[in-house]
Amino acid sequence: MEIYQLRTFLAVAQQRHLTQAAELLHLSQPAVTAQIKALEEELGVSLFERNSTGVSLTDAGKRLLPDAEKVLGSSRSLLDHARSMQGELRGRVRIGTLVVPSRLRLGQWLREVQRKHPLLGIQTKLGLSRDNLAEIRRNSLDCGFFLGREIFSDVSAITLGEIGFCVAIPTELADALGHADWLQMNNTSWLGLAPRSMFFDITRELWRMHNIMPSEVGEFDDEGSLVELVKAGLGLALLAERTARRYAADGSFVLWRGGEVVIRAPLQFIYPMEREGDPQIRALRDALKVIWDLP
Repeated sequence: MEIYQLRTFLAVAQQRHLTQAAELLHLSQPAVTAQIKALEEELGVSLFERNSTGVSLTDAGKRLLPDAEKVLGSSRSLLDHARSMQGELRGRVRIGTLVVPSRLRLGQWLREVQRKHPLLGIQTKLGLSRDNLAEIRRNSLDCGFFLGREIFSDVSAITLGEIGFCVAIPTELADALGHADWLQMNNTSWLGLAPRSMFFDITRELWRMHNIMPSEVGEFDDEGSLVELVKAGLGLALLAERTARRYAADGSFVLWRGGEVVIRAPLQFIYPMEREGDPQIRALRDALKVIWDLP
């Protein structure tokens, strides 16, 4: 029995689909199928059965899954312990960032990491929250940032703080909507958001809170575009408080009710749950706690 076979067993159990598990593991589907077959032959039981949507665990698979998780956890702990004994922390970490680096305190954080671990290489990749989550699950990123409320089943998360949001209104609508009620806001066009945008879920949550569903103009996926389009008068948009106040101050647009924060969302640092004890992740966590003043 090999560790990689158990890792494949867990991936298929989580994804419930051979092709998706293969993508997650960066393997071909035949390779995944062969590993599962070899493991089943060695264990003497069937672990999965096919169904209309993919595969599901057999009773034996359900009973053996916790044992496989324990073995993999012990394997990871052994590696982490060995790496911690190697002295100076080395290697490279791949970090998924979001659009506004200052919002993440990225410069302060990475300076703290480099100060303590000068031999640790750092690579950042700009994306959206759901992109970061997907790439962490595929092992294309080691960790990253996520803005919004999410219940994670396979990653660990540290809440760094909360971001407040304001409603930005084109200047020509200032008199009509500056202090409007939510019914009036519902009767005004908003800028549409791509489902992968980090603002999509937050905006939808705000609308649900006030029982509105306004018409949408277009579909956009980044804050910079929203700013420019509100300035151009195309529609209303939800913007992070600091961004909203900065542009409102120079007259680019106005803020509803003078900049009232209408909703807040947590900013989180996420990484694979199985890497909880990894020295690299631990170093990044420790530096974050310093910069964000966390316990």
